[in-house]
Amino acid sequence: MDFDFKQLSVAIRTIAEEKNLPEDTVQEAVEQALAAAYRRDYGDREQEIRVKMNLNTGEVDAYITKEIVENVTNPAYEISLAEAQNRRKNVKVGDTIEVHEKVENFGRVAAQTAKQVILQRLREAEREIIMAEYEDKIGTIINATVNRVEGSVIRVDLGKAQGIMPRSEQIQGERYYPGQRLKVYLKDVERGFRGPQLVVSRGNREFIEWLFRSEVPEMESGAVEIKELAREAGVRSKIAVWSNVPGVDPVGTFVGGHGTRVNAVMSEIGEQEKIDIIVYSENPIEFITNALSPTKVSKVMVDADSKHASVKVPEDQLSIAIGKGGQNVRLASKLTGFEIDIEAGSTSPEPKEDPKNIETAEQKPVKKSAPGRIKKKTELESSLLDAIEEHGE
Repeated sequence: MDFDFKQLSVAIRTIAEEKNLPEDTVQEAVEQALAAAYRRDYGDREQEIRVKMNLNTGEVDAYITKEIVENVTNPAYEISLAEAQNRRKNVKVGDTIEVHEKVENFGRVAAQTAKQVILQRLREAEREIIMAEYEDKIGTIINATVNRVEGSVIRVDLGKAQGIMPRSEQIQGERYYPGQRLKVYLKDVERGFRGPQLVVSRGNREFIEWLFRSEVPEMESGAVEIKELAREAGVRSKIAVWSNVPGVDPVGTFVGGHGTRVNAVMSEIGEQEKIDIIVYSENPIEFITNALSPTKVSKVMVDADSKHASVKVPEDQLSIAIGKGGQNVRLASKLTGFEIDIEAGSTSPEPKEDPKNIETAEQKPVKKSAPGRIKKKTELESSLLDAIEEHGE
């Protein structure tokens, strides 16, 4: 016998257990493959054939659908009325009937075809199971192990499926190596030629939010929440938090005693990424002031219609307000939804002298790589002091 049905029945149960597939699903795939094998050895490829397999005994039965006719011209598709009535009474010409055939074995080619079909159907069934399982986990954090590094793409093992982390979803400056254990955010599950393709991320803003969710139990109870979050992965994140319970300090809740909670998040994303936690406010002036933390802001003017804000800061706070490469003001803009322009000037009263008569390089706007325009005012005090010193000499 080229095809051992008893051995196959044992294999069905084993495969179902190992692949975590329903036994009925595996059996259905096998029966469809056996039907295809039967058509190859005993029938015609267009025949309608149903195969049933007894997993306990390994017996295989085929049921061929045939049309009842007066005179049979094609035995593969037709059966005479007399023969049909011997099998089942009360049938008439034009009806269809299933003719039972016992299957003892298959030829080598048919057996090989059946095996290939079984493997293909099992892979398809496994993919569907994985899709259904991981689709429910989209938008959550799951554990992963780095499988291999392929240029800018990181392939990770998620247990029952493989995931990919493109460069755009990685943390800037973070290094990955095979065997490394990571937490990742499941962004999407895509259907691909090789099966479900799971896209994971460590660089998106939701990853930070879920890390805090695991460290701050008050988020689950609704006592505190993250209102807004802006992130440049591997560099800096700004988080606007809010308390729904009077007397609860939202910033202190997220920072934790001695900084334990925020430090736990930073240990996962890397110490190189700084996290600013500020209080959210529905007042745009107050919110923008908080968002530019740790900058000391002198004045904020907003245009709610155009979502534009002009912010004045002391001269010595200009570089802090802008941040390295415009990072601080850029993240503050993302966090608040306002285009922020930084204007630097002295906080002391300005002299009465006409600034037009004092020409200095500082009168020209200073261009910085930030989403807003950066301006400087003339330091009239310095010019006046120089003039007094010259006159005294």
